[in-house]
Amino acid sequence: MHARTVKVTPLRQNCTVLECRDTGHALVVDPGGDVPELLGTLEGLEVDGILLTHGHFDHVGGAEALRDALSRRQGKRVPLIGPDRRDAFLLGSVVEQAEAFGLSGLENAHPDRFVSDGETLDFPMARISVAHCPGHTPGHVVFIAHEHRIAVVGDTLFRGVVGRTDFAYGDHKALVEGIRRCLLSLDDDFIVLPGHGLPSTIGEERRSNPFLT
Repeated sequence: MHARTVKVTPLRQNCTVLECRDTGHALVVDPGGDVPELLGTLEGLEVDGILLTHGHFDHVGGAEALRDALSRRQGKRVPLIGPDRRDAFLLGSVVEQAEAFGLSGLENAHPDRFVSDGETLDFPMARISVAHCPGHTPGHVVFIAHEHRIAVVGDTLFRGVVGRTDFAYGDHKALVEGIRRCLLSLDDDFIVLPGHGLPSTIGEERRSNPFLT
């Protein structure tokens, strides 16, 4: 499985495309916007699902439009999956969130289903484990492909830092505890694909992230 990053929205959010080059199957994680660009990137791929780590507009604002466009292209509904139900209030306020940043054209997101901590999502190209990792938002989840040594972590863990918790619903203690439970329990060679910035590894963050020492 190969991971590609497409930076979307003025916040340069990392939309992650996970693809199997042998079969042409793919998953999309956190399509925050710039849907025409994403559709071009996904040309020729069979997208089996769109996954959402949490409900912030820069991660989900393009999800509805991308699902509709891919469903028409592929001739069947492409499911929109996640995050945990506790982020439903954010998914329903995407337009307002974006307007606060002077942005328009994004849409509220309506998942086909939410996910829960500990469940497994089976796709033709990969088995994805779900872990609830709150703190940045109440319903934030991370997606882990154990076989491929990849963790798509949204806005929980970044290279050298952790996610923001200075929201009314933020909880720094819960975030650090969640990172330790969900991510630092993985082996050092796991690749960390965050919602912004450059990738890292679990080993690097375990050794050098000052928020986790």
